[in-house]
Amino acid sequence: MTAPDSLHDLLLGLRTPAVRDLAWALFSPPMLGETPKVQRHPLQASCWTRQPQRLADWLVQQDNDAGALHAWLATKPVRRLGLYYERLWQFALHAAPDVEVVAANLPIRQNGQTLGELDLLLRDEEGEHHLELAVKFYLGTDGSDTADWLGPGSHDRLDLKLSHLAQHQLPLSSRREARGALNDLQLGETRSAFWLGGYLFYPWPDDSPAPRGATSEHCRGRWLHQRDWNDFAATKPGAHWQPLPRLAWLAPALVSADGVWSDEMLQQWLNTLRPEAQAQLLVRLEEDHAGNWREVERLFLVNDQWPTRS
Repeated sequence: MTAPDSLHDLLLGLRTPAVRDLAWALFSPPMLGETPKVQRHPLQASCWTRQPQRLADWLVQQDNDAGALHAWLATKPVRRLGLYYERLWQFALHAAPDVEVVAANLPIRQNGQTLGELDLLLRDEEGEHHLELAVKFYLGTDGSDTADWLGPGSHDRLDLKLSHLAQHQLPLSSRREARGALNDLQLGETRSAFWLGGYLFYPWPDDSPAPRGATSEHCRGRWLHQRDWNDFAATKPGAHWQPLPRLAWLAPALVSADGVWSDEMLQQWLNTLRPEAQAQLLVRLEEDHAGNWREVERLFLVNDQWPTRS
């Protein structure tokens, strides 16, 4: 989906963090454009896709009064970023004028054991769909193979995620064990697809080719080891950097003036960062004409043994 002008321009007018995350989820480009299995935007058949200004106007309404979104998120609080991403999508799909959410997170069981969950079951003018949603953050090492792109914890890999989607998650709705649950929902033959959002992070000071199949417009950043921080920071003197909590990793950060870290606060944080610390996401902020501070760059700071030790 393409925003009325661009996602950047849309976010300039939104201030509520959850609404900004919602806009990012709906409008950000997919990580990959070429995939072995079908990738489908959840709003593909919606008038919101054909007339994206209508969707942008709806997002502005949510920003003016975010009560409904906050109430929706509060009914099922989550700590995992992937689940937060799913909840944002569910909220939008329930509001879409021509999409029916038949079920979300539907468990499929066999002899009392859960085989997995179907993220979304949708009905729209193109038919009935089983969709799997994911948001991922992968750091490139030394090649374009999807196996060379690792999660911040280094256990997750892009190739493993694609394999899990193809071999387990997407076929789940076609299994005999799923038939009863789908019949109960009056669903016939569903078509399975996925949507993968997120960011790709490139190494510094070296570089890496993008993973095979990556879209040219994918969201991106840098990553570097702790030992390289001082050299990296010296390339951007006077820059304002600060870490973000995990649930704030989606939309580019917007920080009020009183929330911006001083150089002393950042240095104190760096001094207390353990050598073996998990990967930390930092953003570089620049002040806009209204006195707010907006993200212009992001990076992962990883320990010096990464990816051997995450």
